[in-house]
Amino acid sequence: MEIGRRRFLGYVLAAPTLVAAAELVPATGAGAAEPRLPSLDITEIVDLNDAMTLAAAPTANLISVVVNTDGTVSFALPRAEVGQGITTSTAMLIAEELSVPLDRVRITLADARPELVFNQLTGGSNTTFSTYVPIRVAAAVARKRLLEAAAAQLGTTALTFKDGVVSDRAGRKLAIGDLATKAASSVDERVSVQLTASKDFRVIGTPRKRIDALAAVTGRKTFALDLDVPDAKPTMVCRPPTINGTVGSVVNLAEVRAMPGVTDVVTISTGVAVRAATFGQCIDGVRALRVDWKAGTAEGKSDEDVLAELRRAEIPLGPKPLTPTLESTFTFYFRGNSALEPNCAVADVRAGRAEIWAGLKSPIVAQQTIAAKLGLPVSAVTVHVVESGGSFGRKLFFDAALEAAEISKAVGKPVKLLWHRADDARQGRTHPMATSRVRLSHVGGEVLSFSQRHTSVSTDLGHGLGEIFTAVVAKLPVGDIGFSETFFQLSQSTPYKFGAVSRLLAETDKSFNTGSMRNVYSPDVTCARELMIDQLARTAGKDPYQLRRELLQDERALAALEKVAAEGEWGRPMPAGTAQGIALHTEYKSVSAALVEIDNRPETVGRKVRDGVTGPRVTRAIMAVDVGLTVNPRGLEAQMMGCVSDGIALALTSSLHLRDGYFLEASWDNYFYTRQWNTPLDLRVIVLPNSSDHPGGAGELGVATAFAAVACAYGRATGRMPTSFPINHGTISFPVKPTIPPVPPSPTDGRSFAE
Repeated sequence: MEIGRRRFLGYVLAAPTLVAAAELVPATGAGAAEPRLPSLDITEIVDLNDAMTLAAAPTANLISVVVNTDGTVSFALPRAEVGQGITTSTAMLIAEELSVPLDRVRITLADARPELVFNQLTGGSNTTFSTYVPIRVAAAVARKRLLEAAAAQLGTTALTFKDGVVSDRAGRKLAIGDLATKAASSVDERVSVQLTASKDFRVIGTPRKRIDALAAVTGRKTFALDLDVPDAKPTMVCRPPTINGTVGSVVNLAEVRAMPGVTDVVTISTGVAVRAATFGQCIDGVRALRVDWKAGTAEGKSDEDVLAELRRAEIPLGPKPLTPTLESTFTFYFRGNSALEPNCAVADVRAGRAEIWAGLKSPIVAQQTIAAKLGLPVSAVTVHVVESGGSFGRKLFFDAALEAAEISKAVGKPVKLLWHRADDARQGRTHPMATSRVRLSHVGGEVLSFSQRHTSVSTDLGHGLGEIFTAVVAKLPVGDIGFSETFFQLSQSTPYKFGAVSRLLAETDKSFNTGSMRNVYSPDVTCARELMIDQLARTAGKDPYQLRRELLQDERALAALEKVAAEGEWGRPMPAGTAQGIALHTEYKSVSAALVEIDNRPETVGRKVRDGVTGPRVTRAIMAVDVGLTVNPRGLEAQMMGCVSDGIALALTSSLHLRDGYFLEASWDNYFYTRQWNTPLDLRVIVLPNSSDHPGGAGELGVATAFAAVACAYGRATGRMPTSFPINHGTISFPVKPTIPPVPPSPTDGRSFAE
């Protein structure tokens, strides 16, 4: 039964003005049905999104919608806005159910709230999936209460509710601001509501601009470093030359403390912190420090050492079957997980208390960890979640917030901590290096079995996803096999008829600072699978698109594949050295397909761009997505455009080079993410019609698809299946910056670039 036709229970909470919350239990009686959200029955838990939503459900009634006397509606979102647009989609849900204009909905980010337990983590493309029903229920409760208050005042139940105004047939009108106090309750009350049916949506499903767009483009949006916290002075850290090295001794501590503007220099667990009047003076202090460093956790290691370790850790595929087989191993090198906004945080630690400001996707775990580090009770640590300039999984970790708290305690003063870009590239979070061995047995074009052994440097799940799994792992069909394997199995799906499927993960080497980079395991796993399908097509003498059509077992996936093939003119004549690639990926109840065209002709590969890496260029990209129910088509299109750029980078240009225990890259200028000269001139995103009454996951959906499609196109353009990514990893195309001092000198030739 459609969500809008069912009744849900919610609460009116005791407050001076109207405050409403949800309870994720359907009302009993006529019209009631099983809830869309998964129950504790293990058969309902299908993927990672279900597990996260299940863990969050018990505290859904602790988040509330507030109707204010000025006619606005407030909601403190227990998630992190990092540029993905969830404040806009959340405002749309409230505007829909509460019948108010979108510009009167005020979305803020909630401080860390330990009572929410697992309901304050942003990741796994889960925000809209998990909040779609509870936010709408809370708004519907508020709407019902406002109508009841209006009926009492006007003496009639024949009312209409539109644009934040309740009207009766006589033309009398009451604004919700005037009703907010009258609709309030002195005690908590349980009520039953019915949600708006999808056929009646006026906001959900319509393309909307971001509610924060104007503030962003005019520089008025507030990030952590924009905050004016009294006496929080700029602070930076002198970091070790190798990964996770530690301070042995500081030779010239007194000298640096006496430098202009410097207020404090202290040794901390991750290096030597310098607090000063300006960030420029911090950099001067960091560069002046002479430190004797102890060895790090990856001392002496290079790419080749890690690759050898991965090969040793690989789970065997077992004996080959008697039928024909195809088998290949794919290598995926370390990739950077830096966001566009540098890692930063503000901290004010005083006797008996601490206050933190940072962009945090797991603020509860951050609060708990910071409290333990400072020796304070959790209740004495206030953590404010600030909007961030990008994340892609990076802000699941709170390294800057923890470090800022440690520094503030050591100096006894507030600090405004900034990581230099070299800090994040060399000491920050990376996407783990991995290999994926695939064996496919077949007869003609029919796949009899598919086995994949994915081996990865250990993925750190200490940001809170691990805690979610702790809560539900005993009920999962995979049993107690560890958080990483659980994550892996719940985030991977096979949309094809592959016969007997075996897919296992092995992880090794915990000496690196790894992270849950956007889409985590899926880009590498999917890329390997889709390349093997192309290889099977060549072996069987079949068209790669037609073979996928034959192998697909899902109508939604087939529709997406057929759409990109039609829109992208699959099979059209292409010049030598250019080719098309096509790929498909499914996850979190959503589907995406991509068709790309690549130009690998010498004149393109060898084109010159000042200080840039060029190489093959993707000239066209068509992406089709089915996310079940689309809340904001414009926001979804933007997400998929970003996914295309991510996929191009992963396939062609972006990686970290490990040498002697450190990464050679030291900033964006030598970490070659997709630039304008490598983006497709023709980029189209097609949002397919709704196939469900509930949204699926969308934030990461297109990364794996785009990566695989570009890899397949490159293979067809060159006539050789690529097995190592990115394809240019073997070339060091930049001068390596020194590790001592850790902050490279600032460039002085900026004017020449403008002339």
